[in-house]
Amino acid sequence: MTETAHLGRATLLEQRGPSGPPRTTPPRGGVLSGLLKTARPKQWVKNVLVVAAPAAAGQLFSRHALTQVALVFALFTACSAAVYLVNDARDAAADRAHPTKCRRPVAAGQVPVRVAYAVGGALGVLAPALALRLTSPAVAALLTAYIGMQLAYCVSLKHVLVVDLVVVTTGFLMRAVIGGVALGIPLSRWFLITTGFGALFMVAAKRYSEAVQMAGKAGATRALLTEYTSGYLRFVWQLAAGVAVLAYCMWALGEGGVPHASVLPWRQLSVIAFILAILRYAVFADRGTAGEPEEVVLRDRALALIGLVWLAMYGLAVANW
Repeated sequence: MTETAHLGRATLLEQRGPSGPPRTTPPRGGVLSGLLKTARPKQWVKNVLVVAAPAAAGQLFSRHALTQVALVFALFTACSAAVYLVNDARDAAADRAHPTKCRRPVAAGQVPVRVAYAVGGALGVLAPALALRLTSPAVAALLTAYIGMQLAYCVSLKHVLVVDLVVVTTGFLMRAVIGGVALGIPLSRWFLITTGFGALFMVAAKRYSEAVQMAGKAGATRALLTEYTSGYLRFVWQLAAGVAVLAYCMWALGEGGVPHASVLPWRQLSVIAFILAILRYAVFADRGTAGEPEEVVLRDRALALIGLVWLAMYGLAVANW
């Protein structure tokens, strides 16, 4: 055996350690950059849903409303970051053996486990406390419930069939209603049903896509994917899409006053754009390529355009009723 071969073998054994997969080299950057990465900044776009209820009620653009919504966005982002930090600290040992999760800052050693726990715990306590002081007890209670639910999901609920879908969907619904709770806006049943089942549609479509992509492969990233059938997940996202469309139609076509004669029926017309958006999103779900909702929307120009048209119609409908 040549000297080069000996060196190569020695290096490989050094990387592998006593047993198991190769050890990962800690990524470049300090603890602060690692904490920021662990907080998943790309996921913060989901928290923009806090504007949903104020926008639906036409009460978004006052100075007070904008201040409260911005504050709620920041607090919800802190809560979600707290959950990610605690989750990664708890799963650090398992993540080190995963082909991709081993690059996470906590698993790779960039962020010590104790630091992740400490920062996550601090954010989880401070965010509801600030909400209680700066907004309302209801917002603080909702944030506390969100943290508790997500931590329970990380520990055990993500392993329970159907419940895992409900928990993730409820997280989206909480984002959508908390802005209305902060401003004391009554939430209509059609808003809650449309938002809830719309979220379930996207969550189930993502799970279905994961199941399709992992079919016949070992090492699914989610243990439950081996228990769900693709047919069941397809049924869930199709059912959720149908209920969301029905609820939206009930809102748009229901009685709500008579618009001015010179104003187009934007409320009714927005149904077309809403259904087109659902149908376009369903294309990716059916192909098994529906990943994170924000990535699906931003990746497909047609879907993004339909979404903008719907937003414009919806805004005009709210403004003219």
